[in-house]
Amino acid sequence: MTTAKSSKVVPQFHRLTFAQRVIRDWKLNKWKYILILPVLVYLALFCYKPMYGLIIAFKNYKPTRGIERSAWMDPWYGWFERFFTDPYFGRLIGNTFIISLLTIVFGFPAPILLALLLNEIKNSKFKRTVQTITYMPYFISMVVTCALIRVYCQQDGLISDLVTAFGGTRQNWLMNSAYYRTIYIISEIWQTIGWNSIIYLAALSSIDQDQYEAARIDGANRFQQVIHITLPGLLPTIIILFILRMGRILSVGYEKTLLLYNSNTYDVADIISTYTYRLSFSGGTPQYSYSTAIGLFNTIVNVVFLLATNFISSRVSDNSLF
Repeated sequence: MTTAKSSKVVPQFHRLTFAQRVIRDWKLNKWKYILILPVLVYLALFCYKPMYGLIIAFKNYKPTRGIERSAWMDPWYGWFERFFTDPYFGRLIGNTFIISLLTIVFGFPAPILLALLLNEIKNSKFKRTVQTITYMPYFISMVVTCALIRVYCQQDGLISDLVTAFGGTRQNWLMNSAYYRTIYIISEIWQTIGWNSIIYLAALSSIDQDQYEAARIDGANRFQQVIHITLPGLLPTIIILFILRMGRILSVGYEKTLLLYNSNTYDVADIISTYTYRLSFSGGTPQYSYSTAIGLFNTIVNVVFLLATNFISSRVSDNSLF
């Protein structure tokens, strides 16, 4: 009876027109579509509609003339050519890649290690306390965070006090280009390690506890359980987050850099996003078309890294975004 009934339903469904299928699907999932509608409207208005403005990367945009009436660049790649021949091009690309790669090398594994350590803690009260302490920096305003870093790095600040206690000399650490990247990376880890560990803790909670029980029966110690059960269970999450992180390889936060760098550290701190900010908002005539072209180049490079990392991951493992 069931087989006969299903065989009648399937042909009827396939004979429906596209409009009939849409109406049928709407009747079945009406409230789901209504719930997701505000999100779609938000994406359309604030994510996709502004993309029309990218056209000014190929125009000599004048605010008084608007996008439509502004003249096209001749040649169309003129702003990109100017950026590639800009005397600051090498410094901007180098600094952006170096800071981003250092953040990945040292910052990406940090929340994984924290999650693994928290997972081994059996005292729930102590565990919650550590989690709360590590989460707190993420919720501090970037302006306040950078103000604290500046205070700590002053000649009479906390870092100088610690250094002199071990026989070093006092100095303003943020004025020394040799220490800027170190300060940036350490403060970035301090800000994000707790928050980024949440998703790994969630992934750890989904691992079948029977595997640990079987491993203990077989004589595996804690370290062996982490290597053979915990890390393989975390691997899909790690790979997906790593792919997403590679998709932001040139998107180093300009807010923090603007608040920390100075004329003494331009050579190691100036990045693409701060350069485009200065072009648009820092005195003189705003160069909107030029900064948009640089931002578009930045986005294209990020997309290339995202696709390349995703392709490699799909070939090497069974985990990928698409």
